[in-house]
Amino acid sequence: MIKIGILTISDKGSRGEREDQSGKVIEEVVKKINGEVKYYQIIPDEKDIIQEELIKAVDKLHLDLILTTGGTGLGKRDVTPEATLAIIKKEVPGISEIIRSESFKKTNRSILSRGVAGVRKESLIINLPGSPKGVRESLEIILEALPHGIEILIGQAAECGKNDEEIR
Repeated sequence: MIKIGILTISDKGSRGEREDQSGKVIEEVVKKINGEVKYYQIIPDEKDIIQEELIKAVDKLHLDLILTTGGTGLGKRDVTPEATLAIIKKEVPGISEIIRSESFKKTNRSILSRGVAGVRKESLIINLPGSPKGVRESLEIILEALPHGIEILIGQAAECGKNDEEIR
């Protein structure tokens, strides 16, 4: 089982003015990789609050995977990537790069996403778009690779260097 945290970053959602559909999509999709949501919060677009929640999810709750949704665009209040970069120790650019690259095939607006991914301690943090459609499409792109990455982080796997035939 992969222990998962979901942080929905939305001013309106945190005030109860908008239903969180994106977080629900994450909750549904992660079941495909034996993910169990252990922590789920809707918080405002405030850098300090986002950082505090990410640190709590990793340092106190020891979650394997934290998926954020929202706050990755060009809006003045969009600060999720900055909050994430401030608390991670290693960036994992391949995750964000492939999400933007593959999503570009469906919409050229994907290049406007500033989401990042990275590691803090033994946890992987990934910023996803704010829309339910964007969340679903992004997770479908990266989902199969996540269990292996998490196994490496928590010390259950050691080798990434298999040849192409072994992977297929």
